[in-house]
Amino acid sequence: MKQVECRSRGRPRILDREKCLETALELFWRYGYEGTSISDLTKAMGVNPPSLYAAFGSKQELYLETVDAYGRTHGDFAMRAFAEEPTAKAAMGRTLAEAAELFVAGPSPRGCMLSVAVVSCGPEHGDVAAALARKRSAVTAAFKARFDGAIVDEELPVNTDSEALAAFYSAVIQGLSIQARDGAGLETLRRIAAMALEAWPK
Repeated sequence: MKQVECRSRGRPRILDREKCLETALELFWRYGYEGTSISDLTKAMGVNPPSLYAAFGSKQELYLETVDAYGRTHGDFAMRAFAEEPTAKAAMGRTLAEAAELFVAGPSPRGCMLSVAVVSCGPEHGDVAAALARKRSAVTAAFKARFDGAIVDEELPVNTDSEALAAFYSAVIQGLSIQARDGAGLETLRRIAAMALEAWPK
C-alpha cells in the first residue's frame, strides 16, 4: 500500500483525520488487527506515532473506529437492502447478490472486514473480538427481526425458525467473505448466493 499524506499542506500542518482513518481502515481490512502494526499505520499515513496516538488514542481505539466507519460505508449493503426492499426474500436476495459483488470488487481488499477479522484476531485481544462479535450479532438480529415480520405478514411459513434462518444467512455471508479472501471469483460467489436463496422456506 502506498504512503498517503495525512497532513494538510502549509503551516501549521494539520492532520487530516478522515484521510488517516480511511488509510487505517484499508490496512486493517487487508491485514487484520494483529497483522497491522503501529509502524505500518504511521508509515502509510505519513505521520509519527505521537501524532497517531494524539488523534486516535490507542491502536485498539483506532481499529474500533475503523470498524464503525466500515459499517457506515462499505459494510452497509445488508442494512440498506433490508430497509429498501418490499419483502424479506427480496432483501435477502439483494444482500447475497451485493455481497458476492462487493467482496471481490477492487481496489478494496477482498471479503468483509468484520468476517475476515474472525480469523485474524487472536484470543488475547478479547475486547476487540467481543466488539466484532457484537457487530456481527447486530446484523443477524436485524435479519431475524425482518423474518419475524415476514412470518406475521405470511411471507414466511408460520413454523419458520427465524433465529436459525437469520444465523444461516449470516453464516452464508461470512462464508462468501472467506471464499472471496481465498481467491474465489465472482461467478463462484454468485452460484453460492443463488443456492443459499434456494434454501428460503416455502
